[in-house]
Amino acid sequence: MVGALLLLPLCAALAHALRVPRMPLAQKVAPPYLVPVDRNGTELPPLDTVYYFDQLIDHNNPSLGTFQQRYWQTWEYYEPGGPIIITTPGEQDADGFEGFLTNATIDGLIAQQQGGATIVLEHRYYGLSNPYNNLSVASLQYHTIQQAIDDFDYFAYNVELAMPGGDHVTPNEAPWVLIGGSYAGALTSFTKVNKPDLFWAAWASSGVVESIVNYWGYFDIIRKHMPQNCSSDVQAVIGYIDDVFTSGNIQEINSIKTTFGMNLSHLDDFVSALSYPIFYWQDLQPSPELTDLSFFEFCDALEVKDGVNAPTEGWGLDYALQAWGSWWENDFLPSACEGQTIEECLGSYDANATYYTDISVNNADRSWMWIVCNYMGFFQDGAPAGNPTIVSRLIEPIYTERQCTYYFPEAFSSPPTPQVTWMNWEYEGWNVQSDRLFFGNGQRDPWRDATVSADNTSFPSTAWQEIEVGDGFHCSEMYTVNGQVDPTIAKVQEEGLAAMKGWLETWTPPSQ
Repeated sequence: MVGALLLLPLCAALAHALRVPRMPLAQKVAPPYLVPVDRNGTELPPLDTVYYFDQLIDHNNPSLGTFQQRYWQTWEYYEPGGPIIITTPGEQDADGFEGFLTNATIDGLIAQQQGGATIVLEHRYYGLSNPYNNLSVASLQYHTIQQAIDDFDYFAYNVELAMPGGDHVTPNEAPWVLIGGSYAGALTSFTKVNKPDLFWAAWASSGVVESIVNYWGYFDIIRKHMPQNCSSDVQAVIGYIDDVFTSGNIQEINSIKTTFGMNLSHLDDFVSALSYPIFYWQDLQPSPELTDLSFFEFCDALEVKDGVNAPTEGWGLDYALQAWGSWWENDFLPSACEGQTIEECLGSYDANATYYTDISVNNADRSWMWIVCNYMGFFQDGAPAGNPTIVSRLIEPIYTERQCTYYFPEAFSSPPTPQVTWMNWEYEGWNVQSDRLFFGNGQRDPWRDATVSADNTSFPSTAWQEIEVGDGFHCSEMYTVNGQVDPTIAKVQEEGLAAMKGWLETWTPPSQ
C-alpha cells in the first residue's frame, strides 16, 4: 500500500496557522485492500464506506439534539469476543484515513493479533462532523476537549456497528482500545484520565499531553537532530537578521528585505516566514514511502556549493545569507505565493483576510486555532535568550495570540493566554497516571518536548503505563512500514503489541 503524508499546502493559510501536531495521513488504501474479507473469506463492505452516528451536540444539555458524526469501520480480523479498536485522526478531515483500519498501521496490527474490529471516528468540528453549518464563534462553543472526550463515551455505549453482533459490543460487553497520534494521542491520555473505565487499554503515539504556551522546544529538537552544517548556518543567518531588525538601521533592514525579495511591512511577519522551511522537518519519516524530503532540499540550497558539502560548521554567514536569499526568491516564493502579493501571502496584520474570516465547515485550521487559542497553546517561537535558536527570537507568543483576536473577534477583545495551567491540572499533562496506557515516542519528533519523553524529564515506564522511545519522527511507530526499516521503531511496536496482548488478557466483563 503506497501513500503519502498529509502535507499542509504552501499557501496563505500556512502563513497564519500553526504547524499542527497532527498525525500524518495513513497510506491510501489501494485495491485489493479496498474491499477486505473476513477470516472466513466473506467479502466485507469497502473500507471507504462511510457510516453515521447521531452524536450529542452538547453532552451537558442533550436537549440541544444531535449531529451526524462520520466513522469508518471494518471487521476483517474480528473474532467474537475480540476488542473494538478505535482511533480518531484528530484535527483534520477523517476521509482518507482508511489505512488506520488495516494492518498498515498499529491499529490493524493490534486487531490482527487480538481478533479485533477497527473504527476511525471523525473528531467533532473537523471534516463533515459538525453540529452546525458553520464555524462561527457561536457554533464553536461546543468545540472543547471535554466534549470530544464525551463523544467517545456516548459513541461506545450507543453505536450499533454494522458487523455481526455489533449491537452487543459496548464497553460492558467487550474490551475497547483507544489509539491516537499527536493531538489525538494527547486526547487518548486525557480520556484515560477523565474516564478511566471507558477504554480497557490505550496507545498514545507522540501524544502532546503537556499544554505549553511558548513551545520553542519544537524548533530546538529540530536544531539538535538536523544536519549540523545546516543548523550552524541557519543560526548564523537568523542571529544576524535579529541583530539588524532590532538595531533600527533602515538601510541594513532594507538590504535584508532585498536579499530575500520580500518587502513585508512588519518585521515579525518577515522572520516568521523564514521559519516555514524548518517546518518541513515534520514531514519526515524513516520509510521512503511516507516521507517528504523538502527539508533536506532546503538545507542543500545552503550547504552544497559547487557540488561540495559544507563542513560541520557550515559555510558561514556571508555565503549562507546569500544562498538562502537566492533559494527563497527563486524557488520558495514563486510556489508559495503564486497569484498573491507578498503581503497577502505572508503578512498577518489584515484582520479582514479570508483565512481569518472563513467560517465554512471543514476548515481544519480554524477549528484547530480555536483549541490552541483557548486551551493548548503550542505557539512555536524562537528560543529564549541564552539558548541557541534556528528561529527568530522576535517571534513570541503574542505574535499568534494577536491573530486569535482576528480569527475570533467575538470571543477575544484582546490577545488571549491559553488555559494551559488548567489543562495540565484537569488532564494531568506530563504527570498522567493511568492503567494500561502505552506511550510511543520518537527521538527526532519536534513535538517530543510536549510528550512524556520530553528532554529534562524522567517519567518512569511501568508495566501498566509503558513508555517506549524509538529513533523516529512524529507518530512513526503508528506505521508498519517504519518498523520494517528502523529496528528501534520495530522495538517500540513489538513492546506495544506485547503490552496490549497482556492487558487485554486481563479483561473481564464488569458484571463478573
